[in-house]
Amino acid sequence: MGEIFELGMVICFGISWPLSVYKSYKARTTLGKSLIFELFIWIGYVSAITGKLTTQNITYVFFFYILNIVMVSIDICLYFRNRRLDRLAGRIS
Repeated sequence: MGEIFELGMVICFGISWPLSVYKSYKARTTLGKSLIFELFIWIGYVSAITGKLTTQNITYVFFFYILNIVMVSIDICLYFRNRRLDRLAGRIS
């Protein structure tokens, strides 16, 4: 039963990441984004994945952790692309 609730949490979080990646890609700016926030989320997913691996509790939920960390990683990469674009546009120093 606990796995079902864990899956629900991971899926709900996971739905938001493709939307965030799309918004970051289209916006071409870091304004309104927080790198620290995304890094904490990334660390949280690393912790969850490590927990699953160390307890050898690899279930279907594990796939969603991997999918989510990939999405967060893409969003972090877009942050750095957008930061460079902000500098070129003179929006930040």
